[in-house]
Amino acid sequence: MEPRFDLMSNELGAKIAKRVYNVALAIQQSPLPQSTQDLVMLRASQINGCGFCVDYHTKDAAAAGESAVRVNLVAVWREATVFTDAERAALALTEEGTRLADSHQGVSDETWARAREHYDDDQIVALVALIAMINANNRLNVIVRNPGGSYEPGMFAGMAN
Repeated sequence: MEPRFDLMSNELGAKIAKRVYNVALAIQQSPLPQSTQDLVMLRASQINGCGFCVDYHTKDAAAAGESAVRVNLVAVWREATVFTDAERAALALTEEGTRLADSHQGVSDETWARAREHYDDDQIVALVALIAMINANNRLNVIVRNPGGSYEPGMFAGMAN
């Protein structure tokens, strides 16, 4: 599978990618646990069918020490015993925030309340921004058909400012 377009070889595309990366860096440096961030990005990417991002976030999670069992069970987190209540709340928010068009209410009050039980103001800001940003990244990559398989952990580290 060949990409339709190489965003990074276009001056404007590279400029936008750098800005997106810097937002991601601010989220990464937030008090939201890195393991939660990895799980959220992986789950949204699975839902959106983004091969590039599933590859990216699976490999980054593994490189950060996440167990293969947890990575493999993200897609079926409701039927798995390996996630904390806080992670379950984040994954539920991720699913509803990713599938906004599937429900007339968008994110339910129940899901929001569960997330707020586990995350303080800074963490919830980071979680909401993370869900929005990973969905934007998934859409960019799916639209241009960036294939999965070639990502190496840390390969975008040089994009910061």
